[in-house]
Amino acid sequence: MKSFYSLIFLLLLFSCQPKTETVTEPAPESKNPRTIVTTDGEIDDVDSFIRMLLYANEFRIEGLIYSSSMWHYKGDGKGTQFTSEMEMTKTIYGAKTDLRWPGVEWMNPLLDAYEEVYPKLSQHAEGFPTADYLRSVVRVGNIDFEGDMEVDTEGSDYIKAKLLDDNMEPIYLQVWGGTNTIARALKSIEDQYKDSPEWKAVYQKVVDKAIIYAILDQDATYRTYIAPNWPDLKIFYNASQFWCFAYAWQRAVPESQHYLFEGKFMGDEIINNHGPLLKQYYSYGDGQFQVGDDEHIHGDSTKLVNAQWGTFGVYDFISEGDSPANLHLIDVGLDNLDHPEWGGWGGRLAQSAEQPNRWEDGKSVLDFNPFRDTLDATYPQIRWVEAIQEDFAARADWCVMDFAEANHPPVIKAVGSPQPSAKPGETVTLQVETSDPDGNELETKFWIYKEVGTYTGEAALAADGNQVGVKLDSNATGTLHVIAEVKDSGKHPMTRYQRFVVEVK
Repeated sequence: MKSFYSLIFLLLLFSCQPKTETVTEPAPESKNPRTIVTTDGEIDDVDSFIRMLLYANEFRIEGLIYSSSMWHYKGDGKGTQFTSEMEMTKTIYGAKTDLRWPGVEWMNPLLDAYEEVYPKLSQHAEGFPTADYLRSVVRVGNIDFEGDMEVDTEGSDYIKAKLLDDNMEPIYLQVWGGTNTIARALKSIEDQYKDSPEWKAVYQKVVDKAIIYAILDQDATYRTYIAPNWPDLKIFYNASQFWCFAYAWQRAVPESQHYLFEGKFMGDEIINNHGPLLKQYYSYGDGQFQVGDDEHIHGDSTKLVNAQWGTFGVYDFISEGDSPANLHLIDVGLDNLDHPEWGGWGGRLAQSAEQPNRWEDGKSVLDFNPFRDTLDATYPQIRWVEAIQEDFAARADWCVMDFAEANHPPVIKAVGSPQPSAKPGETVTLQVETSDPDGNELETKFWIYKEVGTYTGEAALAADGNQVGVKLDSNATGTLHVIAEVKDSGKHPMTRYQRFVVEVK
């Protein structure tokens, strides 16, 4: 009898859930992570969006949602004055009827350009979605004001349906602006189910699958609504490490690596002569201007000195402050997706002791920066910058080159277990197999990620090609992370990894 009532309950639960809208191209079966992007459309969002499209085969993009933030909102069209809840923008702007709003059309020319380069891109890797599919998942969310979450919108309804669908795989909600449209989706779920017998199951379903990846707080809705009402919902919070991909990159990135963001590299290797999509990438002095944002003067070649951020040259990188949210989802062999505390291309985030469903950076996540000879809150992201930028340039080539002309990532695989056990004082042997789809020469390097794991001593490495002996201290225990890094010899070298986690006990 009990099982009968359980069955009736489940049928009622699923029958009253919103249905996900049919799209023109069903998402293919894939182990790639599901993701929805919410964006306020700032120029750095546009650049992050372009980079994301070049990696669109690496994750399943299930939603592209226009939203607002403390920096960008449409207004209600009635002349209503709005004052920010956030101290910085309250001080800067005061009361406004609208703020630097880029509209809800800016994705269109980017998706049109993506459609043009798709035939080339899809030669180089399986899984690139069509432009028609991506257009089918675009929605307008809550955009009237910063923190707008008063009413349901097609964007919030779409997120709500995804959170309640039958697919229990994790879905990463990328926050490139404010969290308000996500907050509205959650509020709508709460309003529908809070006073019903289904609430406990619905709540658990949502917190079991949703993961928010936020770049700073760009409105107050996480603090005022999501955290108090959905305390078990996981959030990855990046407040320090993203700066090496943001407006202040000159301060964060070591000077010896500035060339990867300067006009010679960005202009020649990525922006120019790489097709219509990358030509729309915003850079300093490029002559482009975003309609709706009167503060976007970066493209004016007479205004390359920025009092806040520095002095720049033509085609210099401006910002992709939201790209770490994408980079975290790309599988390059570092196993960071399920272990954000292990570090990867999206940086490294530690689980909060006070809030166990929150992973964050800052003072609790410091890596030793050899360029500054000190522990650094930004270095967990900076350490990957060269590989990330060269990979981006290689993918830019994919937009205009056939497979035989371009570079592709090497393949690396552990021989034996990637999580071996060892005893203190032992020498453990680790080995990888490597290959390259282009027949390029490969260089394999082993290194210890000291800041990750719990190993208490020192370890000595003796590498020989694709094999390394790891000599352990006689009195040390804990987990030791050894990274095998393989780089090819292509024009834009591409790098992939195998992480070994040695349990010493």
